[in-house]
Amino acid sequence: MKEAPLAKKAGGAIILKMEVIFSNKDVIAINKPAAVLVHRTSAKRTGEETVADEIVKQFPEVRSVGDDPAMRPGIVHRLDKDTSGVLLVARNQEAFEYLKKLFQRREIKKEYLALVYGGVKTDGIIRKPIGLRPGTTKHSVNAKQMKMVKEAVTRYEVEEQFEKNEGKDIYTLLRVFPETGRTHQIRVHLASISHPVVGDALYGGKKERRKKGERLMLHARVLELTLPSGEKMHFEAEPPESFKEGLKRLHRIDKD
Repeated sequence: MKEAPLAKKAGGAIILKMEVIFSNKDVIAINKPAAVLVHRTSAKRTGEETVADEIVKQFPEVRSVGDDPAMRPGIVHRLDKDTSGVLLVARNQEAFEYLKKLFQRREIKKEYLALVYGGVKTDGIIRKPIGLRPGTTKHSVNAKQMKMVKEAVTRYEVEEQFEKNEGKDIYTLLRVFPETGRTHQIRVHLASISHPVVGDALYGGKKERRKKGERLMLHARVLELTLPSGEKMHFEAEPPESFKEGLKRLHRIDKD
């Protein structure tokens, strides 16, 4: 699949050309580009177009769907602004309530690709509660400095390893399966085991905060679920060119 393109217009506003992977009377699955907000967090309009804006343009009926249609029309779940990949949207209220329950009951399979710093040797699972650090928008697994603490579980599998600078810098491409859906969960959990996601300015440390122009190397590749009709679906979005370019700058480590 091709990466959904972004186009600049006069005044610096962004027009989002959204790739629709699938749609029927109940559900829309889109391939969200990186660097685009899913929806606004306040009623204030800015020049920055969001996924929700484009959904309303293409599917006007979602205007009245959801818990807060004015802010999140049809949006059942979200991806971070800098994360690309599969995003589900409900086209009617009945479908919204159905999908919401699937997410709450953890009956939707999610798979991400994450390029992380360091050599991850084996597959693993991270079981660490996540909470919000007081006075910030940053989340943490440090129980002494958190509020609104919630259970969080992330499973991961090693896909490939890469190197840079003649082997001085090692990276690992992981397939990641979040079993819960906490804010920034994958990013927080991987940083907590000293393998932050490449390009993560919030959780990647001082080195990442100094970088500019590099995308967050996190992509929501797969969602699997049963639709309201009873049909089992596998939605998949291949990594966009921006993600592939990040991998091309590295050298693959051949396995024995």
